[in-house]
Amino acid sequence: MYEIIGVQFQEAGKKEYFSPNGIRFKENDLVVVESKRGMELGRVKLTNRHVGKDDVVLPLKEVLRLATDDDIEKYQSNLNDAEEALNLCKEMVAAHELNMRLVNCEYTLDKSKVIFNFTADDRIDFRNLVKSLAYELKTRIELRQIGVRDEAKLLGGIGPCGRSLCCSTFLGDFEPVSIKMAKDQNLSLNPSKISGACGRLMCCLKYENDYYEEVRNELPDVGTAVVTPEGDGKVVGLNILDVTMQIKVKGFEQLFDYKLDELLEVHS
Repeated sequence: MYEIIGVQFQEAGKKEYFSPNGIRFKENDLVVVESKRGMELGRVKLTNRHVGKDDVVLPLKEVLRLATDDDIEKYQSNLNDAEEALNLCKEMVAAHELNMRLVNCEYTLDKSKVIFNFTADDRIDFRNLVKSLAYELKTRIELRQIGVRDEAKLLGGIGPCGRSLCCSTFLGDFEPVSIKMAKDQNLSLNPSKISGACGRLMCCLKYENDYYEEVRNELPDVGTAVVTPEGDGKVVGLNILDVTMQIKVKGFEQLFDYKLDELLEVHS
């Protein structure tokens, strides 16, 4: 068994796991760790617990320390310096005539490295840009190309529902979303209706998908012949939320709504 804590570096970001190094932490404690990006300040989102070997990626890095006032002050100072570095990088991108969109900039806590996240339609040769940035900023430079969903997560915004984007508020990981999910939920396939701020299919299409799949497996398909208390009929529509079917019965103009247990017979 291994003792771990889960640390988050960005709001709604993915949790990373570290050895607590014998320290008992509380939720929302600020800690300093050596992550894959470098020395960072993060927030404890999963307190001390033991997990099996198969549940962690070894070797586990240890928490360096509980964040001090100096660490927090340095972190805040780095945020201001990162904004200046981002503006500088934007000027250099324009000067080098690179077709890339800068999203944000982050310094590691010890300022040994500065990370620029960007989006681009194609691969970018930014070697000269890196040289120029390293000369001006006097530190290691990392340029990371990210996708449009990651961009929306970092920048935040308001979704079509009028609420803050799910990805920037509580979604830790992106789950695959397909157009089939929209079809199964009888949603309009107009891209403007089912696309989020990132231009991709909305993450919320996934939320009710399991329920729709479960109910669809219980109900007969549209076109199935059935026997109702009113006579023979055919399924012409499904109401997944009510778990009912619309049935056209021979000899009647109107449609009837039935639950599955109200039918006398369902023909396969």
